[in-house]
Amino acid sequence: MKPCLITVGEPAGIGPDCTLRAFSQTPQALQNCIIVSPLSWLEDRARAIDLPVQLKAFSSLNEAKSYKPGQDELRLWNPIPETDVGSVTAGTPSASTAHAVIGCIEAATRACLANEAAALVTGPIEKAILKSQGFQFPGHTEFLAHLSRKNHDDKITDFVMMLASDTLRVALLTTHMAISEVPEALSIEATLDCVRIVNHDLKHRFGIKQPRLGLCGLNPHAGEQGHFGREEIDILAPAARIAAAEGINITDPLPADTLFSANSRKNFDAIICCYHDQALIPIKALSFGDAVNVTLGLPFVRTSVDHGTALDRVGRQDVSSSSLLAAIAMAKRMCDKP
Repeated sequence: MKPCLITVGEPAGIGPDCTLRAFSQTPQALQNCIIVSPLSWLEDRARAIDLPVQLKAFSSLNEAKSYKPGQDELRLWNPIPETDVGSVTAGTPSASTAHAVIGCIEAATRACLANEAAALVTGPIEKAILKSQGFQFPGHTEFLAHLSRKNHDDKITDFVMMLASDTLRVALLTTHMAISEVPEALSIEATLDCVRIVNHDLKHRFGIKQPRLGLCGLNPHAGEQGHFGREEIDILAPAARIAAAEGINITDPLPADTLFSANSRKNFDAIICCYHDQALIPIKALSFGDAVNVTLGLPFVRTSVDHGTALDRVGRQDVSSSSLLAAIAMAKRMCDKP
């Protein structure tokens, strides 16, 4: 069985804490997992939080895969040259580690694309630090799609960011952008692409035979028949009609203020939202700490935690690994689907 790869993200944040605590508290959950990280990032943090974890580090993925760890051993693959690892101060991000953070994500992604690993689970990154060092992407999602395109002759043209919990799944038509830019970014074709990807991956990654999709309107009251905006009339409703004609079970654009109510959301396997906070506010209100970020449309399984780097919480005893454990469990379930 191919391993699941885990990147810790920003080494000054809680990514290393979550990884170490997850293994310490629930070692069986990380069976057949390999952490993609320089050894010092986890070794130093384990010492700082007084958490004795046996770390077994390898310079190649094949070596890490071949090693049979004991019950108290956590395997690491470090693809980063020692000169590029950088210096880590807990709670204070440094530009010196930016290239190593990016390098770990890229190496793990390429391993998944080469079918050398089953899935990728990512820890939170500090985007501002990475951008200061030339990282040109809004976040993980866009970077992974870019790498997938480069490795598949540009066949990967579309992707969808979805957050999922036992209570709710939300998918985004737009991801990381200013709210003022959202209306211009919406289109019939982009909406259709998103709907098709969500419908496809709910079937093939989640095993839902007939996905039921809800579609959020952009404007208050879903535009109130054009009184509060025409995006519902000109973009969202036409896309929903085309999708329905293709056999996809999707609603017309509905008011977002009622679509997430307990009685309403139980009717859907996923709700498609127009912008970041329209999706993330309800799912984090309902499931923060238990939700998982999933990238749909990629040629491999990718999940992530639903929280940020939490620089002010590094080293605290109450740092929770629940979202990381949920992301690992969901990645494994998705890999099990035919």
